Amino acid sequence: MAITDTAEWQALQAHYRQIEPLHLRDLFAQDPSRGSRLALEVDGIYLDYSKNRLTDETIRLLVALAERAGLRARIDAMFAGEKINVTEGRAVLHVALRAPEGEHIAVDGADVVPEVHAVLRKMADFCDRVRSGAWTGHTGRRIRNVVNVGIGGSDLGPAMAYDALRDFSQRDMTFRFVSNVDGTDFWESVRDLDAAETLFVISSKTFTTLETLTNARTARAWLLAGLGEPEDSPAVARHFVAVSTNEEKVREFGIDPANMFGFWDWVGGRYSYDSAIGLSLMLAIGAEQFREMLAGFHSMDTHFRTAPFERNLPVLLGLIGVWYDDFFGAETQAILPYSQYLDRFPAYLQQLDMESDGKSVDLDGNPVTYQTGPIVWGQPGTNGQHAFYQLIHQGTKLIPCDFIGFVHANHEVGDHQNLLMANFFAQTEALAFGKTAEEVAAEGVPAFQVPHRTFAGNQPTNTILAEKLTPYALGQLVAMYEHKVFTQGTIWHINSFDQWGVELGKVLATDIVPELDAADDPALAHDSSTNALITRYRSLRT
Repeated sequence: MAITDTAEWQALQAHYRQIEPLHLRDLFAQDPSRGSRLALEVDGIYLDYSKNRLTDETIRLLVALAERAGLRARIDAMFAGEKINVTEGRAVLHVALRAPEGEHIAVDGADVVPEVHAVLRKMADFCDRVRSGAWTGHTGRRIRNVVNVGIGGSDLGPAMAYDALRDFSQRDMTFRFVSNVDGTDFWESVRDLDAAETLFVISSKTFTTLETLTNARTARAWLLAGLGEPEDSPAVARHFVAVSTNEEKVREFGIDPANMFGFWDWVGGRYSYDSAIGLSLMLAIGAEQFREMLAGFHSMDTHFRTAPFERNLPVLLGLIGVWYDDFFGAETQAILPYSQYLDRFPAYLQQLDMESDGKSVDLDGNPVTYQTGPIVWGQPGTNGQHAFYQLIHQGTKLIPCDFIGFVHANHEVGDHQNLLMANFFAQTEALAFGKTAEEVAAEGVPAFQVPHRTFAGNQPTNTILAEKLTPYALGQLVAMYEHKVFTQGTIWHINSFDQWGVELGKVLATDIVPELDAADDPALAHDSSTNALITRYRSLRT
């Protein structure tokens, strides 16, 4: 039975017809304690979900839907190492990456936690040597620059986390991230670096990813040219390390397998930066701070696994998302962090959410008849206030928003923090309650301007407040959104852990490359548009 055919879904549809006409002004007026009652604190992460278009009955019905969808059993299956990624026959165990030593999590009967900690110790030893200067480049000079080469989860996670935790990084070192196969990305990343002081971290599970290996070969050529070394120089082994599972390919490239850091097929790319994929991050912030981040992940994992749904932070966020996505028909979700350090956080969550839940068939291969994953977007406040907030406040679209803020700034500069947070609190208030035409007119505004300066309000928001952006808090926030996405995927009965949608374009690109490289005009067998574009491109190149 499809989830939409259940009594729980039908009850929510009937309830939606009762809720839809209500305004947040009325909901708050009817319940003076709403703002403190519809809130939840979990290990320092505070969620205020009172400014959503819902009631206690909405939450009760959504929890009933989660129970009908088998969310508890699905959570237990994930933590037990069952192969819930059914299309690839894999377990989904990113939670094992942050499990403390002594915990037992098994895949095919084998405890994976000792393996995880063996890799963490190897990473820590290597990072300590690089950060202290004990590891040097080919010429004996200290490594001062680290360039992470990856794409997708091998780039978005480490790059986001490095930006988020830059305040905890070793500031006498430079960290760059290369992902795009556009040569400009590589050129800009290394143009001011000294090859003798540069270490490349090549992150590719199979060591065959086209974009990553193209950038890696370009990096090797740049290094050898900068050092004045021949193609077969042993210098590569002092300036390149690999995060991969393919030792043969790593060795062929010239990297010493002793400097290969492995991970497992039960680690999905977009869930992987707390594995060896985070090597560049550990190089930046050190092993101790990296472990603090893992502890934050684990704290939220434990809460998600054990808390009742009605007091479960990721579950509530997921259910509220389903409420807007499938009953109100909202198509997007804005992520609005009020911290400049989280400038890449919305982009990170784009992959986490859209690659996970951007599915149109269910676990049984049947087409879904309802909306699945939302379009995720956003940027830090207060920049967004002077850009797209206009549409959220006075446009024609319903855009649920998550506001993320911190009590203490990492750097208390003048009165900036209070000004920042005044905007943070004001925006959710304005979005919820708006400003009526009567209120605008009472201010003496000319009559013809009144419609233009009226705010409908009733725009839903979640407010997520933490004490300070630390490695621990970042781990909590990322795990919170991971489990939110999992909750929604379970409700929708889809596989949140495969990503076949990224494959077709890559396959076609591989076919087109030799057509672009060919000396003579190749015989093209694409559609008329693609044929014409390739022909035009080739003619302009020559």
